[in-house]
Amino acid sequence: MKFKDFLKKKNVEITAKAYFLDALGAMAFGLFASLLIGTIFTTLGEKLGLPILIEIASFAKQATGAAIGVAIAYSLHAPSLVLFSSTVAGIAGNALGGPVGAYVASVISTELGKIVSKETKIDILITPSVVVISGVLLAMFVGPGINAFMEAFGRFIENATELHPFIMGIVVSVSVGMALTLPISSAALCITIGLSGIAAGAATAGCCAQMVGFAVMSFRENRWGGFISQGIGTSMLQMPNIIKNPLIWIPPTLSAAITGPISTCLFQLENVPIGAGMGTCGLVGPFGIITAMPEGGTKMWLGILLICFVLPAILTWIFGEIFRKLNWIKENDLLIKA
Repeated sequence: MKFKDFLKKKNVEITAKAYFLDALGAMAFGLFASLLIGTIFTTLGEKLGLPILIEIASFAKQATGAAIGVAIAYSLHAPSLVLFSSTVAGIAGNALGGPVGAYVASVISTELGKIVSKETKIDILITPSVVVISGVLLAMFVGPGINAFMEAFGRFIENATELHPFIMGIVVSVSVGMALTLPISSAALCITIGLSGIAAGAATAGCCAQMVGFAVMSFRENRWGGFISQGIGTSMLQMPNIIKNPLIWIPPTLSAAITGPISTCLFQLENVPIGAGMGTCGLVGPFGIITAMPEGGTKMWLGILLICFVLPAILTWIFGEIFRKLNWIKENDLLIKA
């Protein structure tokens, strides 16, 4: 039997669709079902004075790597033993390289597991061993590179904070906003570099532009379910669609380039590091502004309303409609597939 036929028999499809559309989309759902829902519960618990929600949230966040691993293995149609073993690959990948590390470790170890699955009489030992060992080794291999990239990106953001407030507003808003939509942790980035003050406010503007922007722009395709899952969940749900048509990323990014300098120059919105990279996810970004500006008054509240919600919605919708008229965004380009 030819190797190509063997791979087909094992349901291993080495295609861009399998790895960059299906697996990446599944990764977003894994993140939503663990880290992001945990973040939402944390915010609710803190604001409503419910410690039990905060405790529940801590367990949800701890499951991030495992959730990503299982979600990816499921999307790749892994058999049972491979699916269950993928939790270890996801945990190791997330611990050593964040969500990207979990993605790489889970995809490759899952495919290796599918190849050896049911090929020996001791499958119950061989298959999970292959998935676990390859997953952890891959996590150890890619983790340092991913961390080096995050450090370099962090230095770029730090340098941008030294620019004139107008230019800084654009650079930080666009950069951190795009990081939020990419499968990297914008929150971890902002916490690591200690982003605060008006630079953190600009970062919040960019994240809100991505989340609220995609939620509004894709409403005709995804209706209320997609609106809520993107608006208070994550714009990363659009990553598979961005890979298929990168032009859909331009409208919310243009909005971020506008709302960022408005935040820094007009409203001087500030934030704390944890809120800077979260945007409207669980409303962590707006609540962070309130925490950073306890005496902000009417100007702060107006700034939150416009920068975090109203302007991203209006601007991205307008840009999106222009792109649709130009046929740069076609029907169902923004459809989220579960």
